Amino acid sequence: MSYATYTGNFTILAQAPGRVIMGSVSTSIAPTQQPVEKMKPLPRWAPTIRVQRILALLLLIFQGGITVTGSIVRVTGSGLGCDTWPLCHEGSLVPVAGAAPWIHQAVEFGNRLLTFVLVAAALAVFLAVVAAKRRREIKVHAFIQGIGIIIQAVIGGISVLVDLHWYAVALHFLPSMLLVWLAAILYTRIGEPDDGQPVMKFPSWIRNVAVVAALALTVVLVTGTMTTGAGPHSGDASISMDDRLDVDIDLMAHIHGYSMYVYLFFTLIVVAGVFLMKAPRNIQRLSIMLVLFILIQGGIGILQYRMGVPRWTVPVHIAMSSVVVAFTSLFWAQGRVREDGEAVVTGSPEGDAKRAVIATASGTPGDGRAS
Repeated sequence: MSYATYTGNFTILAQAPGRVIMGSVSTSIAPTQQPVEKMKPLPRWAPTIRVQRILALLLLIFQGGITVTGSIVRVTGSGLGCDTWPLCHEGSLVPVAGAAPWIHQAVEFGNRLLTFVLVAAALAVFLAVVAAKRRREIKVHAFIQGIGIIIQAVIGGISVLVDLHWYAVALHFLPSMLLVWLAAILYTRIGEPDDGQPVMKFPSWIRNVAVVAALALTVVLVTGTMTTGAGPHSGDASISMDDRLDVDIDLMAHIHGYSMYVYLFFTLIVVAGVFLMKAPRNIQRLSIMLVLFILIQGGIGILQYRMGVPRWTVPVHIAMSSVVVAFTSLFWAQGRVREDGEAVVTGSPEGDAKRAVIATASGTPGDGRAS
């Protein structure tokens, strides 16, 4: 592989016959092996921040979306439409006519197939941040997404193998919420230049209260899974009450609701602090949106309880859970950001230099920002 001569801003840190090590003074680099090595991995791709963020946003949406399709599996009683794992039925990777009602097989198998869409999205994000030579923090977050999806698939398989026992289903849902949280963090961090300086946007007391709010949100999610575990939607008509959580569902529903009020209370304190400290406008807007989504979610929960938990309310409630978790995470991530970096194309100085080399080699004017 060879590239045309590239002229850019580099510092000559060391120089020997036939070799130049680059940094921040202007120099010309002949097409030697050194720039070729700098191009690896994925030598012909250095995606912009915009492309990376689009991929990360899709991953965030898919992470939340698969929790919704999982809830559809539950309310349609399709949880054992495929009665084993990793196969759908014994000896068959795909649904088998007559093994279970076709609609249950279609819903459950379709939900399993969506895992591959999620894997593809996570892989795309990981390859993009590696190709752009982003900082270690971002690469680790992207890697965790891929590993988390695999672990989630295994947990989902275990829940089928234990006939959808309530605790297994709860353990399947809660890691999904964690992955939504981390995907929102990843989306935020990708937008920050790697060479930027860390800046605290909140005073420490606001971040401390935000931690308490996040812990309250955790309680909301845990009690929510317990309410579901004691509720009418078991995931399959064959599930006996022995596999359900044996608690007073009215009591559990009220505990779940009260924990939501606690979460809202601490969130309102954080939001008030944000406005009192005159935080940037984007953070103020984000905080208002978070409170709005919490109120909507609370209203859905109350409606659910008053109506006796009709099937259609469950996917809506789960979808709003993902939205609340995502916006809580986005808000939290704004407390400490990187600013004033110069790597504004790919997000990293090495990625920007790589993109410039690619643009020069292909004859594209400038640094190829538009592509």
